[in-house]
Amino acid sequence: MRSSNPVFTRRGFSRDGGYAGFNAGPQPQTGTNPYAGSPTNPYAQPGNPYAQPGVVPPGAPPRSGVMTIDSVVSRTALTLGAVVAAATVAWVTDMPIGLGVLFALVAMGLGLWQSFKREASPALILSYAVFEGLFLGAISNAINERASGAAMQAVIGTMAVFAGVLFMYKQRIIRVTKRFTQFVLAAAVGFVLLAMVNLVVAMIGGGNGLGLRDGGLGIVFGLIGVVLGACFLALDFKMVEDGVAYGVPEKESWLAAFGLTLTLVWIYLEFLRLIAILQGE
Repeated sequence: MRSSNPVFTRRGFSRDGGYAGFNAGPQPQTGTNPYAGSPTNPYAQPGNPYAQPGVVPPGAPPRSGVMTIDSVVSRTALTLGAVVAAATVAWVTDMPIGLGVLFALVAMGLGLWQSFKREASPALILSYAVFEGLFLGAISNAINERASGAAMQAVIGTMAVFAGVLFMYKQRIIRVTKRFTQFVLAAAVGFVLLAMVNLVVAMIGGGNGLGLRDGGLGIVFGLIGVVLGACFLALDFKMVEDGVAYGVPEKESWLAAFGLTLTLVWIYLEFLRLIAILQGE
């Protein structure tokens, strides 16, 4: 199934349709491959350039130059490290929030550029991480001045959500099915549209628009945002798992890191806003 994350969606990390659209009929395999002989096995598709044809012998060594969990972890660590380093610089230098918003727009442009590229660009992804980090450092510092400790609480909350979703995904408590994906997509579209309407109303009439940024309604909206972010994490884990099982090129690990970073930034911002509302009441 496809992720709502545009990074993975364009890559076709999908067990329903095969990698990059290779969705021909199944090709039986033997050996110890856990997917062998499955009528829905997308890894044995005749057109899949990353599938290993023939028999998979017991104890066969892993292929070189392909995505692994270790490669995804290392790339994600580099990307998040760039975010944290840039955020620290913005925090220490007390960067103005206006400049931070400008960097956020640059990060958005770089993120969209990478999302629509055919191949992963490590330089582009790390550049996005730096500009996103500058924005996060500026806005975190500004909110932390009004709500002391909000930034650290948001970091802890984001880490807790990541660990919790990863545990439940590994234990198969969360199962990423087609229905689950469709629900998350629909909820995300509704969430974004409502946020945009709130912004337009606020710009036209002033104040807080529909009231989604403070008070009880703001708390509910923030909680929904955190839950949606957690759902996106589950989708991202599924796409990484499928990419590793496909044996996609190692360079795709950068895309996995990029997608996970996007989701974690979303969750952090929702926590930051939610904590600011709670401390302000």
